Amino acid sequence: MPVLLLDTRVPAVLLRIDRNPFHHGTLGAVRSLGRAGVHVHLVADSTGSPVRQSRFVRQIHPPPPPGASLGDIAAALRRIATGVARPAVLIPMDDASGIAVGRLREELAPAYLLPQQPGTLPERVADKAELAEVCAAAGVPHPETVIPESAEHAESAARGLGLPVIAKWSRPWLVPPGTGLRSTSVVRSAQEARDLYLRTGEAGSRLLLQAFLPPGPDRDWFFHGYADRSGTVRGGGPGVKTRAWPRGAGLTAVGRWAPNAQVQLLAERLAAKLGYRGIFDLDFRRCGATGRYHLLDFNPRPGAQFRLFTDSAGLDVVRALHLDLTHRPLPDGVPLPGREFVVENYAPLTALRPAPPAGRELAWNARDDQGPGQALWGLWARHVSGRLLDRVRGAAAGASAHTPAPAGHHAAPTPQTIELPHAMSRDLSEDVSDEKASSY
Repeated sequence: MPVLLLDTRVPAVLLRIDRNPFHHGTLGAVRSLGRAGVHVHLVADSTGSPVRQSRFVRQIHPPPPPGASLGDIAAALRRIATGVARPAVLIPMDDASGIAVGRLREELAPAYLLPQQPGTLPERVADKAELAEVCAAAGVPHPETVIPESAEHAESAARGLGLPVIAKWSRPWLVPPGTGLRSTSVVRSAQEARDLYLRTGEAGSRLLLQAFLPPGPDRDWFFHGYADRSGTVRGGGPGVKTRAWPRGAGLTAVGRWAPNAQVQLLAERLAAKLGYRGIFDLDFRRCGATGRYHLLDFNPRPGAQFRLFTDSAGLDVVRALHLDLTHRPLPDGVPLPGREFVVENYAPLTALRPAPPAGRELAWNARDDQGPGQALWGLWARHVSGRLLDRVRGAAAGASAHTPAPAGHHAAPTPQTIELPHAMSRDLSEDVSDEKASSY
């Protein structure tokens, strides 16, 4: 594979506000730029994360505190810029970071190099309520969506859409931890829809109810791309999710680069309609009845499996961004359909099988950067065992709350915390990846 000539005088700063120690996309960005000779600064909570063991990390900086204001985020980035002492390419790695950087674009220049686009655009496409309007304007299929205005409306909307339905919070990055609320969930009764609506104040944004598109083979697709200064989409392509965790409803455990003219056309049409510039990650689901591809999510940042789309010239969306913002030409590589991406902690058996002819990229293990792969399993085992122990304790607390009290004793009510095993696995997956279960 040819070596890309990135401008190594220009460092990169990766920003991740979300506390997620097992976000493999962050490691992918570190390696992609570090292998090309770029000095990589990571602004993230790397405590208990394999990424801190990567030899390609130049320096790790503490992230803004939880619940940080825009002012706090700007101050943190200015401090880092002072230490870096030269303009750097700034790459948000989660939705909250992408939205904050979009709002702060003018303030952060010229210390950071960023794509030229309206500062409110990342927030607009990440907002699930506004995305429905964006799709309608661009002629891109989107699941039928209702934004209830009352608890009663939520009940009737759920019945009207046809149960089960998908419930989403329009701005999932605002959902506070510890509430038990998930960014996306399956609602199986009108009463569940009503109860969820009544928790809108806790979630911090509007509730959406969407028609459910059933999962199935060859139905979950994604598109990663980089829209350059001219608006041309480069450095990515369409892929199909061949294995999810949890099964049928979660993040991409195994993905394959697969030609798909319809998905490609929809992605390019949407980026052009919006005037979008920068890295983006789209999630689609194909309707089994109509064959149409419905857009489920627009993420204004790299997707966790972006390294799947590394072409014959070594170009991916992160390298495309760095090349474009430093005014270097982007090479015309050849796509590598059939190339595979595997996240080992979700699909260990697949990772052990022979790689396909087009090649395979593992999320954590790499011959030229062995530290993260070696650190993964011990950290992952501790994380999962800790989460399971929390669930067991929660279930025990819930059970004790429903034990009949002795005569004459009036116990204070305790919130119900018992969860089904499937819900338990979904909670674990949301703890370790920002690829929300929006693909149902």
